[in-house]
Amino acid sequence: MIQKSLYRSSDRILAGVCGGLADYLGLDRSMVRLATLIGILFLGLSVWVYVFMWLIVPEEPGRK
Repeated sequence: MIQKSLYRSSDRILAGVCGGLADYLGLDRSMVRLATLIGILFLGLSVWVYVFMWLIVPEEPGRK
C-alpha cells in the first residue's frame, strides 16, 4: 500500500494549497482551483479555510 501525504505544491499560483490538494486527490489542478474560487465567491467557503491550510500544510519536500 502506497501512503500519500498532503503537501503544498511547488506549482503554485498563491500558496500551493489547491495544487497540493489536487495532487493528493488525483484531480486536475485547474478544476480544484476553480472549485475553490466558486466556493469562496458563491458558496460561503471562508478565505480563512484557505489561509489555515496555507499555515498547516507543509511545503513539498525539496522545495527551497
